[in-house]
This record gives sequence, structure tokens and C-alpha cells, in this order.
Amino acid sequence: MNFDKFHLPIKNGEILSEITGKKLDIERVIKETDQLFHQCRGNEPVPQFNKAPIHIPLSKKIFERLFRLFAKPYSIMEPTQIYVNSKGNVYPEWKIKLDDEYENLLRKITREVNIEDFGGVGDGKTDNTVAFKKAIGKGFVKVKVPEGIFITKGIALSSWTCLVGSGKGKTTIKLHDAAPKGTRLITNANHWKGNHHIFVQGMSLNWNVERLGDVKKTSTWGNHSSCLTYANVTYGWVKDVEAINPGLHCFDISSTLYNYAGDGFLAKGGSQYVWLDNLNGFGFGDDGVTTHHSEYLFISNSHMCDPSGRAHQKGSSNSNGFEVDDGSRNVLMVNNSTARCFGGIEIKAHQNSSAASNVKVVGHISVNDNRSFNFRHIGHHKSTDTESKSAYNISAVNLAAINPIFTELYKDSTPRGLVVSAYKNVVINHLTLIGDPDYDYKENPVIAIQYRARNVVLNNISVRGFKSASADIKVYGGENRADSVSINHIDVNDSASMAIDIGKDTEDVQIHQVMN
Repeated sequence: MNFDKFHLPIKNGEILSEITGKKLDIERVIKETDQLFHQCRGNEPVPQFNKAPIHIPLSKKIFERLFRLFAKPYSIMEPTQIYVNSKGNVYPEWKIKLDDEYENLLRKITREVNIEDFGGVGDGKTDNTVAFKKAIGKGFVKVKVPEGIFITKGIALSSWTCLVGSGKGKTTIKLHDAAPKGTRLITNANHWKGNHHIFVQGMSLNWNVERLGDVKKTSTWGNHSSCLTYANVTYGWVKDVEAINPGLHCFDISSTLYNYAGDGFLAKGGSQYVWLDNLNGFGFGDDGVTTHHSEYLFISNSHMCDPSGRAHQKGSSNSNGFEVDDGSRNVLMVNNSTARCFGGIEIKAHQNSSAASNVKVVGHISVNDNRSFNFRHIGHHKSTDTESKSAYNISAVNLAAINPIFTELYKDSTPRGLVVSAYKNVVINHLTLIGDPDYDYKENPVIAIQYRARNVVLNNISVRGFKSASADIKVYGGENRADSVSINHIDVNDSASMAIDIGKDTEDVQIHQVMN
């Protein structure tokens, strides 16, 4: 399978079972993982080794202080509980609340209209910007968009609005050739005051990057230049939508502004209670799905592949399929997939922002991504960096990393199946890594636990086919060493010459049951 733009992500659950060869009782595995996480969280890790911190320039301090005008203190929340229903579907405890609000949305709809009633024409030529504006009005409306290609310079959705097409590839909403580079194809109407109860379903969103010609960079700044942006939205849904060639992101669940007030701060105006389901995206300049300073997010049955990377300098494109970024909290991802991205799933933060925390992943397929699963808090990795205040609490079950590779997106990045840097309390349970025995991994490890990571548990790890790797699992030592690592039930078959490599100066690494 190519896992290309035509991939049907709704089948990811059954495909994952075929890839791993495991018929897991997901409910039992989730409970087991919760127990491991509870034990991990209660463990007092080996302290980090710290040197005198690097001096921070005055200009950078002023920059952070300005962002604090739009920020509030960050805190680690209690992790969301997740459940499995009678059909085997995984969902977060707060989905009951979101379902109630969906029923509330349906009750509030007082008009059901067709875009054609307002002069809309899906001929791929007519400008429908005014037609969409009139149809949406002040909300309390369901706007139906039939089959066709509807050109617009951008759509702003009011609260209490449903925008519903006829399906991916049938209804296409496409940006006008004259739309500025920073245009968001679909977004909510008021990023500062916020919006609520917005539903988008059944369409393809074409950002029309071709209108820009051969520009070096396809995005402007912040949360602009994407196919769909929810900024400061409470109660939002995006279902059965395809995003095509955005300058920045396919789907961005965000705060009013991206915020860089420093570790320990959170942007004001974040989104919350948003569900993304059965989405496809490709050709994105930065990330497929990204989240910033938002909480209570559910991302399921979606597939992102083949980024352009053109939002970055050529050869330095950190283009991830799914990115849970700065300040995101209580995010659940279920049965998603990625192919040929820089990162399959990246859970992270920039140096001058709080890290994503309380992130849970249940089922993911990564194919030919450079770094299948990459968890890090940039700028908090070394002994001369400040210790992260926010990089805590990740659990992931039933993952598959298939042949991570070198990529032109980020030329200096070496392939990895899993990387954990700076985070504390990370539990990985049932991870299958499948390499290509004929591929040259250039003596790089498959799994890297590094850069001051603490309280990391690897459980039920299966590795095969990485013959040219240096080690299947490496725990890095030295001044920036990882520590307090537990490695259990490892099955290695026809892979690297060394199954597990433990670096010097580590104090607390436990290994149980390795089969080689």
C-alpha cells in the first residue's frame, strides 16, 4: 500500500492489525498502559545534570514579555480518561459533552439553505465569496454546498453554523487566484472574541498554491495560509474533509495568536472541545494537522501524506503529518496514519513556549516518515538549557513505524522510529518497527531516548529488518543523558547488531525480557 492521497483512513484500525500481526484487546491494552503510566508518574526520576544556563539576550527577553500580554500561566492538567464502546471505538471522557453540544447545535439551526440560492455557482470560475457571506449571515444556519468547484477569496464561519458539502472530491472549495498568500480558505469569523458551535463536513479544500507561482515560501505568518483554521473556537467539528496543497497547514486548531511568552505560559483564546475525523491532507507547506495552545482535542481516522515543505527553507522543512505543538493539552489521537513526512506524529514545543502535555495516541501507522514518532521540547535538551516546566505525560499504544527514511524535506535529519527528548512520564506500549533489510540506515539507532528525557517506559516493542542500524534501542548517556528508563518485553528479529545500547553515566535503566 502506498498510503497516498487516496488512502482511506477509516480502514486504519484493521490495516494496523494486519501490519503488526496483533489482534489486541484495545480496552485491556489501554488499561494496562494506564497502569504503567500511573507507576511511571509516581516514580521519582534521577535529577537532570545542569550546568550554568546560557545567557539569554535582552532582545529575546523583551520579545517574550510582549507575548505575555496575550498569555496566562500554564499548568499541567489531569490527563483525560479514555474509554472503548461496544463497537470497539475509542473516545475521550469529554466526548459525551461534545455530543450534547452537537445536539444543541442542531436545535439552534433555524435555516437550511443551498449556496446556489444566493447566487453560488460551482463552475470553477465564478467568484462565490459574496454568496457564501450572504448564506452564512449571522449563523444559526446549515449551508449546503452541492457538487462542483466553488471559487472564493475566503469563508468566515459565524457561531451556530454548519457548512456541508456532498463529499470529498465531489464538492470542492477553491481559493481565488487573486487571494493573498496569507488567506485562510475557511476559518471562524472572530479570532479575538471567539466563536462556538461550528461544523464543517463533506468537501475538498483546495488552497490553490499554484496561484503563487514559483515562490520560495508559500506562507506568511502565524496561523495564516491554511486550508482550515479554528482559532479560539469552542465546540467544533471537522468531518470527511480533504485538504489540498495549503501554504502552511491543512488543518490548524489554534489560539487567536501563536504565543511565545516562554515556558510556563499559555496563549489566551485557545480552542477547546474540537473533533477532527476522517480527514485527508497532502502537499502541505508545514504540517498536515497541527494544534496550538488548545485543549480537549480528538483527532481520529485521518491520513496526512507527502508535504511540499515550502513554508520552510528548502532542505530544512519540519513538515509533520500530525503536530501537537506549543501549549496543547489533553489531546487524543486514534487510528491515524502518515506517509513520507518529516515526522509522523510530533509532540513538541518551541524553546520559548510551553510544551504539549497529556497527549494520548491509540493506533497510528507511519510509513516512510523520517522520524515516525518524535517527542521533544526544543531548547530544553542540553545541560546548559533550562529544564522544561511543561514537557510531561505522553502515552501511546499500538503504533507501527514502517521503514523510516532519509528525506529531502530535512536533509540533515537521520531516520528514527521513535525519539524522546526532554519529556518526562512517557509510556509506549505495543510498538512495531519494520525496517528494510537492504536500506542503509548509516549506523543510526532505530529508537533514541535522549536529551534529558526521564521516566520513559518501553513495553512490548517488536523490531525487525534494521540491519544497518547501530542499535535497535539506544539510551543516550553523557552530560545530556536520558535516565530513569524501563525497557520491557522486547522482541528483536533479524535487525541491528546491538539490540539495546545504554550510554555512559546513566544511573537508572531497567531491562527485562529481551528476545533476540
